[in-house]
Amino acid sequence: QVQLRETGGGLVQAGGSLRLSCAASGRTFSSYGPTAWFRQAPGKEREFVAAVNWSGRSTHYADSVKGRFTISRDNAENTVYLQMNDLKAEDTAVYYCAAKNTIVGITQTYEYDYWGQGTQVTVSS
Repeated sequence: QVQLRETGGGLVQAGGSLRLSCAASGRTFSSYGPTAWFRQAPGKEREFVAAVNWSGRSTHYADSVKGRFTISRDNAENTVYLQMNDLKAEDTAVYYCAAKNTIVGITQTYEYDYWGQGTQVTVSS
């Protein structure tokens, strides 16, 4: 049974920083394809934020977070991170970690096989 668990969400003022963590259990991250972060704001569809390949050497970001967010992974700790800097009110959402078994495709929700329960990030302006 594969489980993903996100931690690190919270309330922060605009311009502040948070680091989210996604810990995997039941299987090692290195045996997956890419791992990603998505987010979903109230009344909106879940959207892609960032993804990292299994080695950590290749990353991809949504334009809205490029230059502010950094995704990374530590396969020894079986954990993927999302460092979020210069947070804005529009970053407020539930953030989800997702993992997939295949390599092709990284930005669509239907491409992912495993999901965490999400962690709330609230940015006050």
